[in-house]
Amino acid sequence: MPTARLGGSKTEVTALGFGAAVIAGLYRPVDEETASATVQAAWDAGIRYFDTAPHYGLGLSERRLGDALRDRPRGEYTVSTKVGRLLEPYDGDDAPADDLAHGFAVPATHRRVWDFSADGVRRSIEESLTRLGLDRIDLALLHDPDDHEEQAFREAYPALDRLRAEGVVGAIGAGMNQSAMLARFVTDTDVDAVLCAGRYTLLEQPALGDLLPAAEARGKSVVIGGVFNSGLLADPKPGATYDYAAAPAELLDRALRMREITESYGVPLRAAALAFPFGHPAVANILLGARTGAQVEDAVTLHAHPVPAALWQELKAAGLLSAEVPTPCE
Repeated sequence: MPTARLGGSKTEVTALGFGAAVIAGLYRPVDEETASATVQAAWDAGIRYFDTAPHYGLGLSERRLGDALRDRPRGEYTVSTKVGRLLEPYDGDDAPADDLAHGFAVPATHRRVWDFSADGVRRSIEESLTRLGLDRIDLALLHDPDDHEEQAFREAYPALDRLRAEGVVGAIGAGMNQSAMLARFVTDTDVDAVLCAGRYTLLEQPALGDLLPAAEARGKSVVIGGVFNSGLLADPKPGATYDYAAAPAELLDRALRMREITESYGVPLRAAALAFPFGHPAVANILLGARTGAQVEDAVTLHAHPVPAALWQELKAAGLLSAEVPTPCE
């Protein structure tokens, strides 16, 4: 599988990455055996970039990913995790029964505490290293600092910069569901890469107005998550989700029109959605979550599916993509 280096760092990622939130019980439980087999399937498919976070399953994602990778040669894979949420044990009987309020079907053993202080960043990395069983983090990302912008720039980013200089982390950046603040990280700091979820997809491209031009100009890399917009581009139908809520009628209609065009070329809509972000030179990787090995294999097959240039041209002619949007094959 093709690889790319993140910005000016030595950290490399494969074109497809494995998002490890799902194996931590996202929305419904996943047992240990299934989680391990899913990571194994990703490895067998040639995926060597794995993304996790303390937030995912209250540390379960990091522990499971670390267990699954423990016997692999350390120099052959890249792991990213995130900072900004510390995990604090519940005291007494105040814990809820489970963590489904935050999306994870796991026991609520801990609460999340927002912390973008320098000490909080260092503590978060130390705890992640313990859960993962690793001696270093390849890519450390500030996780959703939307409501903590100034502290993230004033304290958290410099702390990550110091950890990078110490060799505790290989590359640094931020991961968010918006593009504007990520563009500020790219222009105002020396991050290596950013993770942009849901804002550069076949359905919508706000990142093309700020983040992607800035990243290209400064030689920074962008990892793209949420290429299916939480489900709408995976299977557009009434009741399909967009940004984790029911899709508005006009977006559902656009997705259905896109599918009609892609399928007229023998291309599944999901394959076109996976191919699309790589039309921009700043995009280094697409992250995909998977619950089972079969889902991993399906994603890899879709990623390899040819998408003819005429398909992109027809989407633009139909007004479903702007004429200025870069597409693969151009």
